[in-house]
Amino acid sequence: MQLTYFSDYALRLVLYLAAHPDRVISVQEVSRAYLVSSHHMVKVARLLVGRGIVTAVRGRRGGLRLNVPAAQLTIGALVRLTEPNFNLVECFDQVGNTCPIAPACGLKGIFNRAQGAFLGVLDEHTIAELLPRAPALIKLWRKTA
Repeated sequence: MQLTYFSDYALRLVLYLAAHPDRVISVQEVSRAYLVSSHHMVKVARLLVGRGIVTAVRGRRGGLRLNVPAAQLTIGALVRLTEPNFNLVECFDQVGNTCPIAPACGLKGIFNRAQGAFLGVLDEHTIAELLPRAPALIKLWRKTA
């Protein structure tokens, strides 16, 4: 299983905001810290603002702020929000499935259980659990900025 860059960037953005709860953060600052295009980060921020996870502060000193307590924000919820689908194999796609053995092979059930276990583990962890690492992360972010 591989997550999209979009999900990866969403997790990075939320972690960055959670590590800086005392101020508003610009998209450009986050983009520089991760060496990621600000264009991509704007798209991620737009979705997270639209879903109420992040607040956008307008104005000259505007930027982003985490709107949900980090302890209430599970990694599983973020991944579900940002992944376009979880079609691990072709037969997961009800519209585009052309696999001739799908009705009989049994793989779909196995992959479905594996996917459930994967997401279940992500649901057990919150962004807050990562915050004890914030001092080390901030040092690394400063090196890239």
